[in-house]
Amino acid sequence: MNTFAKMKKNRIIILILPLILTLNSCHVARYFYWNLADFDDYKKFPAETINKGDTAFHFIPSDSFISLNLPEGFCEGGFENSFIDFLENTKTVALLIIKNDTLQFEHYSKGFQADAMVSSFSVSKSFVSALVGIIIEEGYIKSVHQSVTDFIPELLNSDIRFSKITLEHLLDMQSGIRFNEGYSTPFSDMAKYYYGKDLKKYVGRLKIKSAPGLEYDYVSVNSLLLGIVLERVTGGNLAELIEQRLWRPLGMEYDATWSLDSKKRGQIKAFCCLNSRALDMAKFGRLYLNRGNWNGLQVVPKRWIEATMKADGNFCDSQGIPYSYGWRVKEDGAFFAKGILGQYIYVFPDKEVIIVRLGKRSSGVDWVSFFEKLCSQL
Repeated sequence: MNTFAKMKKNRIIILILPLILTLNSCHVARYFYWNLADFDDYKKFPAETINKGDTAFHFIPSDSFISLNLPEGFCEGGFENSFIDFLENTKTVALLIIKNDTLQFEHYSKGFQADAMVSSFSVSKSFVSALVGIIIEEGYIKSVHQSVTDFIPELLNSDIRFSKITLEHLLDMQSGIRFNEGYSTPFSDMAKYYYGKDLKKYVGRLKIKSAPGLEYDYVSVNSLLLGIVLERVTGGNLAELIEQRLWRPLGMEYDATWSLDSKKRGQIKAFCCLNSRALDMAKFGRLYLNRGNWNGLQVVPKRWIEATMKADGNFCDSQGIPYSYGWRVKEDGAFFAKGILGQYIYVFPDKEVIIVRLGKRSSGVDWVSFFEKLCSQL
């Protein structure tokens, strides 16, 4: 870089720095500082701890991991014709394959081990859904057909039409709430909710775009509202709730955390930011594979799992896959939870298979198709 260019760059930095410092409590400044979401974002935010129980569940270890071929159609883009090379090149930090409770394949990228924590991003929404089902069964909530304003009445101050939005609309991403889910701009609602420090204040300013139940529109604020409902009806917070209802009963091997908007406000970001390990995420997949039953204990009501699997083909995500109660559900019976960087808990009941993939990015890979082709080798 020549002297003139260096002077110009330094001048720009000097001009921008006061603005950044002025906005040091603003989500826009934090967006510019941290930029797009990263797989270790759990380090950036304050969080509540989720404690593991006294006894851990372990999948059956395999004598030797199965040998897998890279499925046809996934050798393009300069990737070598090697399964492990493909995982490394696609920034896959962890891939687990479990069949019939046996850990048949376990791979971690360099510098990443089984005990390394990763943000699950929107996989968290599937955990929130499970908690809603549990809390309804316990009688704290009458049904999914109750209005969200029964629990968050202040929404009516913004628009009386919020009374028409039910918990089921939130679970199915059919609320009709106006929300910009954009991830690549600091001025979207998503950036504000992800990097902002006062989620309850933002919720008080929500607006309605359209009547609920008319269309699928994936917006993370729906899961945030569900999280607030859960906290209000139980009188606790989501970290305590998931610890008591899921983490301890499932014998999670590690403690986890759930990120907050700020230490001052203490609102858990229910739409993302449940930070855990790959092996413990696989246990959540096992719970749903077994229709909510964990070694004889019905942790999530069976009827809740069944309702989740009855997906409406008229309400699909961008890949044409039906979305139901925080899960994507396919016609072949497979279902999966999904996060923005290619975080997946994929379950294929016909073969008793659970696949967990965690990554630094999704790398433009059709991971569901990849998982399907892996299942054909099992």
